[in-house]
Amino acid sequence: MALRLAPLYNVIVGSREKEKAEASCECSIEILRKSGRECTLAGVSNQKAIDDADIVILAIPFRHLIPTMATLHGFEDKIVISPINPMEKREFFEFVPPPEGSAALMVKRLLPESARICSAFNTIAANKWRALDEELVYSVPICGDDLKAKRQVMEIVNRISKLQAFDAGPLRVSSMVESLTPLLLNIARYNRMRDVGIQFR
Repeated sequence: MALRLAPLYNVIVGSREKEKAEASCECSIEILRKSGRECTLAGVSNQKAIDDADIVILAIPFRHLIPTMATLHGFEDKIVISPINPMEKREFFEFVPPPEGSAALMVKRLLPESARICSAFNTIAANKWRALDEELVYSVPICGDDLKAKRQVMEIVNRISKLQAFDAGPLRVSSMVESLTPLLLNIARYNRMRDVGIQFR
């Protein structure tokens, strides 16, 4: 995700170990330079990333959400984007939501009331973020209760490659969007496809 965002925005990558974030950023900068793209990308600790960012993307696996959030603070008044999908790989990929109903609603519970939560980017395969020679021709449903924050997130989405943002409704709808990812993975698996995405037309 940072590879696509860094040529457009000042991107800060956080990690529990600052050295890992720095190494990841150095690698990403080299990849972007080789493709002729200039960028602003910095690796820091998770807390430093929260402190310095205006918009936070929680690009972490669902199983790490609670322990990671328990170590962080300073989300007040920030836009927080959740691309997190609560799912498990069993005999097939299955949507396994938390008691709140979705990962995005769990994020809302864990953060201060003034934080403005949106769900976005849930249905884009990781491999596609890295494939810089390919256009991202996908639809991106955005859920959120703060209309101003949602519009800002949609503007970000629409600047990335050929992504197209769609207002999917309030944060309560996020469970529907999150459940699309295990569905897409099952379609890819059973039909021998790769990196399946969605488009609304």
